[in-house]
Amino acid sequence: MIKLQFIGYLGRDVVRKEVNGNVVLNFPVAVNERFRNREGVLEERTTWVDCSLWNREVMAAHLHQGTLVYVEGGPRVEGYITRTDQPAAAVRLRVYHMQLLSRKDEERRRPAPVEVPAVPEQELVEEQPADDLPF
Repeated sequence: MIKLQFIGYLGRDVVRKEVNGNVVLNFPVAVNERFRNREGVLEERTTWVDCSLWNREVMAAHLHQGTLVYVEGGPRVEGYITRTDQPAAAVRLRVYHMQLLSRKDEERRRPAPVEVPAVPEQELVEEQPADDLPF
């Protein structure tokens, strides 16, 4: 078994299809990688992974463009010929496990951080460690 896991952003809203009575959700995920090349210049590369999530229709309401997700599943690489007659390949993943990490609209709704005033040193009380640790 080959297993692929990554964290990335949804490239567009999920597309719902029905295949032989089963619901499949299709969505692309962009995985960004930053690295330094031989000359020491910082570069960024984006790899797109076409994902399919079977029989989890409830997830469709949460999968929108820009959602940060952790995805795990079985990969397939498929070759094809482009419209300009060039050979190309696509990475496809049948998702077995997925976790929502954040959504763009949640970041916009998140309240601005509140600055807490510093406590004067004389008011600080040193905590004593508990003797009954749970491990």
